[in-house]
Amino acid sequence: MAEVKEEAVPGEEQQKQLSHTSERAEDTQPAARSEDAEERPPEVTAAPSIPQNDASSVVSPVNQFRMKRFFVLRPGTLNQALKDIEALVDKEVDGSIHSIWLMAEVDHWNNEKERLVLITDSSLLVCKYDFVMFNCEQVQRIPLNFVDRISYGSFSFPKHSILQREGEGVRVFWDRLREPSFTSRWNPFATDFPFITFTYHPVRNINDKFTSLCDIQKFREQLKEAAQKVHAMKPVPGKANGVLVLNQNIHIEAYVGLMSFLGNQNKLGYCMARGNIGF
Repeated sequence: MAEVKEEAVPGEEQQKQLSHTSERAEDTQPAARSEDAEERPPEVTAAPSIPQNDASSVVSPVNQFRMKRFFVLRPGTLNQALKDIEALVDKEVDGSIHSIWLMAEVDHWNNEKERLVLITDSSLLVCKYDFVMFNCEQVQRIPLNFVDRISYGSFSFPKHSILQREGEGVRVFWDRLREPSFTSRWNPFATDFPFITFTYHPVRNINDKFTSLCDIQKFREQLKEAAQKVHAMKPVPGKANGVLVLNQNIHIEAYVGLMSFLGNQNKLGYCMARGNIGF
């Protein structure tokens, strides 16, 4: 995690400012004190107060906790995961890869699940990847010419629901004419929903690399552009072409959600170190 250490650079900038100030002082002081001015830079550089204050403000306890426990942050883990995912792309079906994203999927019972998401020429690939064993356990392929609607906004719940979720999400629909059945709505393991919901991954603020990798707004824009191109090249008979983008609340029809509350609080949907056991 070399990039995390680079965030402590503000201390170096203050050192440079102090060094520059000492150089100006050297020009304005008499020649008899020039030797003292030349000895100041090493003293300022060795002062421990400046880097210690900056380091504590950049590497917060929360960031340190995330760096230690999320396996995706371990050195080399993300690069290996990206190589494994890229090898699973079928160029004849999916085409070339446009972008790869690290996000959290939110299911219809408000459970968070760590996901790697790929946008290709023809498909949206949602991958369940095990960052502990370096293995892709599941791939969901969604043809982009079936994507007909993208909504984004804050999360909302029914009036009498005791659940809450802060932040924003993006929901991708691929069959606006089909609604989930009653059985699917109340089945926590149902996977036949004609939409999928994403939100920010918890590690998005670790450094600039993960901020870019977890940006759901840029993901939404690129997904729209890719889907529009596929709609024009491979229209689906009997289906309206184009992608409708809506700014509206992401509604989750869940009321109690004790399982999701416990799971999300303990981040059970993520590959993390849990004591002496990696889940």
